[in-house]
Amino acid sequence: MTIAAILEGKGRDIVSIASTSTVAEAVALLAARRIGAVPVLENGQVVGIFSERDVIHCIEREGAIGLELPVSRVMTAPAITVGPEETVLGALALMTRRRIRHLPVLDGQAVVGFISIGDLVKYRIDRIESEAEAMRAYIQAA
Repeated sequence: MTIAAILEGKGRDIVSIASTSTVAEAVALLAARRIGAVPVLENGQVVGIFSERDVIHCIEREGAIGLELPVSRVMTAPAITVGPEETVLGALALMTRRRIRHLPVLDGQAVVGFISIGDLVKYRIDRIESEAEAMRAYIQAA
């Protein structure tokens, strides 16, 4: 059970934003896509994560003028990342330990996916239900 398996199921489309984009542009992207976070890219490299939490902290600190700031000023950096070979349980443990909800997936320096804690929990529940169904079928066949 690796991150690569999750990406195969959910797809590898990555919604991202440039570090030079404004907070207002990032908020519009989050709202339009109905998502909670995006990786922030600079020259194709992940340099941070921009999330709903970053918006809240920015507005609290800067007021409405914070919406005009570049994402690079308010993002969470450096980004904590995982590789596609990481196990689901390892990624869940990392997210719990670091108190984060999103992880960019890097293969070397290339961004190959972006996963949320919801993706991981859904995958675990699906696996548990599948195993339970297999056990029921086994017991009924015996």
